[in-house]
Amino acid sequence: MNIPPHSLTGKVALITGAGSGIGRASAIALSQAGASVVLVGTTLAKLQDTEEHIRQAGGQALSVEGDVASAKDMQAAIQACSQKWGRLDILHHNAGTNGTWAPFEDLQEAEWDATLNTNLKGTFLTLKHCFPLLRAQGGSIIVTASVNGTRMFSNAGASAYACSKAAQLALVKMLALEWARHRIRVNVICPGTIDTAIHDETEQRDLDRIRIPVDFPQGSIPLKKGEAGSSEEVAQLVWFLASELASHITGTEVFIDGAQSLIEG
Repeated sequence: MNIPPHSLTGKVALITGAGSGIGRASAIALSQAGASVVLVGTTLAKLQDTEEHIRQAGGQALSVEGDVASAKDMQAAIQACSQKWGRLDILHHNAGTNGTWAPFEDLQEAEWDATLNTNLKGTFLTLKHCFPLLRAQGGSIIVTASVNGTRMFSNAGASAYACSKAAQLALVKMLALEWARHRIRVNVICPGTIDTAIHDETEQRDLDRIRIPVDFPQGSIPLKKGEAGSSEEVAQLVWFLASELASHITGTEVFIDGAQSLIEG
């Protein structure tokens, strides 16, 4: 990654979902820029692997196992950050789940709740409990949403997921205005298909029954001739929004999808 090495020196960043994919790449990028990073996620071994990678490169990192949908866990993560470094300048709220994709009439209440608890309640709890530390000196919040539910609605069966991502976008815009007085910038990134394992972990049922068949002979990502984007590319966007280069940007959604959402809509 092409990250300026001292652009975030002295800053402290907290990244949720930091054990893999975009969250891991973001943590590494922010560390390369000089930030100390708090790694939050549900699988301690994965967090520790990210932490070791950062430490071997000369960075500072702290792993905190926790579920973003648990107020107790997020309070503990913020407390650990405060005890270790006494401040928080950057929050990348990246933790999320695709949940279950199925025909709407077949979606179970528990499946709906599981997706919304992680993606929306988790966003609420993370931002709420990070606010006191961020308010002390101002800072930058970056929320990972998706093209789904914000500019793309053609993924059959993704109703719960799309709703959670649309709600994240609305929340970001509300807080960008509400927290501007505290010099806290709040932005949202909307990735398209990225080379992470989240799609492999998605439960899918009976989607052929509701899918509208559309063929893209040259692929659905025009910028890369059908190839997915990389976690590192998304991490560079996170760094930009966290840095002083984005000092006047807030309440904004940034799509990073190689024009996928424009063609798939």
